[in-house]
Amino acid sequence: MSEGPDDPRYRELRARLPELFVNPPGAAVEILADPVEVAAAERAKSTALRARGLPVEWGRTGVVYQDEWLTLLRDPVRFPGGGLGTYIRSVSMGGAPGVVLLPVLDGAVVLVEHFRHATRRWHLEAPRGFGEPGVPAEEQAARELREEIGADDVRLVDLGVLNPDTGASTDEVRLFLAEVRAIGEPEAREGIRAVRLCRPAEVGALIRDGVINDSFTIAVWTRAFLRGLVGGAGTGD
Repeated sequence: MSEGPDDPRYRELRARLPELFVNPPGAAVEILADPVEVAAAERAKSTALRARGLPVEWGRTGVVYQDEWLTLLRDPVRFPGGGLGTYIRSVSMGGAPGVVLLPVLDGAVVLVEHFRHATRRWHLEAPRGFGEPGVPAEEQAARELREEIGADDVRLVDLGVLNPDTGASTDEVRLFLAEVRAIGEPEAREGIRAVRLCRPAEVGALIRDGVINDSFTIAVWTRAFLRGLVGGAGTGD
């Protein structure tokens, strides 16, 4: 039995991160490895694409894009009901979870105004960062706080793991509440123009009203709020 698509980058990734290619008992979408089934999945997808007037090369499985930040895969799969085809997903190159921090200073939540290239907008959000292989999440969290808001003296409370997009990405991030003693100037080189201190209830209201729409910020706030670590979600304190 082969290692899936005839693509050395795909085979290397499958060997290096086998947990991303397992078919657990009862898996609704099965990743295929047998070359006959892989070829059949590619033909089925190409036929469907041709019928829609789309490029048939979109049915080719393997690594379809790769750079230093992410890899985009097109897996050969068997869908529920037995049909064959392909499924696309992204994989972070480092394979290490990112971190999202909810800093709290003297009872106030520290958020940053951050410009995001993808949306071409400024967002009010919690500090966060990519993971690095071999760097513990706690160390990465402290580094992000130091770089983004100038906070050095930090006590972290682990809030667990979040999968931000289970439909298209293998990414995981670890959420933390961060008690900080002081903050510095925002890091303009990171695309941050201001640091805002908000009452806990104000953060809840900004989420409720759609002013804060960054999913990571909503997630870390919700996890901390439901654990009783930050204050109310209404308009009071």
